[in-house]
Amino acid sequence: MSAHRQIIGFICLAVTASGWALNFTLMKFLLLEWPPLFSRGLAGLVGAATLGLVALCVGESLVLPRRLIGRMLGEAFTNVFSWMGFTTLALLWLPVGQNLLLIYTMPIWATLIAWPLLGTKPSGKTVLSLALGVTGVALLLGGQAGAFRVEQLIGYALSLGAALLFALGTVVNRTPIAMPFVARTAWQVGLGCLPLAILGLLFEQPKFEALSSTGVSIMVYMALVSMALCYVTWFGALRHLPPSVASSGLLAVPVLGVLMAAALLGESFGLRQVVALVLTLSGVVLALRSSPKPGQ
Repeated sequence: MSAHRQIIGFICLAVTASGWALNFTLMKFLLLEWPPLFSRGLAGLVGAATLGLVALCVGESLVLPRRLIGRMLGEAFTNVFSWMGFTTLALLWLPVGQNLLLIYTMPIWATLIAWPLLGTKPSGKTVLSLALGVTGVALLLGGQAGAFRVEQLIGYALSLGAALLFALGTVVNRTPIAMPFVARTAWQVGLGCLPLAILGLLFEQPKFEALSSTGVSIMVYMALVSMALCYVTWFGALRHLPPSVASSGLLAVPVLGVLMAAALLGESFGLRQVVALVLTLSGVVLALRSSPKPGQ
């Protein structure tokens, strides 16, 4: 691999990680004005349309083969609907840092889910990764005042539910499919965010006049940067870097998210948070290194 390709890959990875990390902090501000499901759903639909245009501009076909409809619906549920819906709802009860740390434990759960589904027996690395991850999360949550109130437990369940479902999707859909990256993501995001927008309209009844200029700016950011640009740069990172390097690089998202939340929202960030972050992400790194590869 040439140094030039590596530089491009790391630039793409940096844009992706910083863009997704900032999105979680901005969502906290947006939730003061607009409900979570409709916000995510609407931004996702705009992002999906933008990705569709990008796919056409680079010569990709947007035709979804009939044989892939079931696979695409499954991916849209685990990778988009539950991931974006649950993690955004969790922000109603959890700080950004806690939410991010919980949802980015997904590689740990993927290695465990692969055991009954793929017959991949947990290795010593897998057991150690689980121990590190659980210890880190327990350390973080154990130091929070009122960490086990009902409201907090709902947030924990949503964050962990998103991580578990995403991990399940990663294991079940591990086999590559013959469909272009950008077009595939446009379909995933669109199919996953459409029900979020519909549920938001039915149950949240958003008031458009309640959205300030700041809220509009955040919505634009979510749609065009977090949903569209960051996915394009993510694909760029995958094309220029080994998948293991790119996946490990995304661990910068919870790190940057915690730092941004501390700076912009005043969330606590002391020695306990640092140790919890290091322990949990160490477990995630081990899980990534021991995770089953496609076709195994």
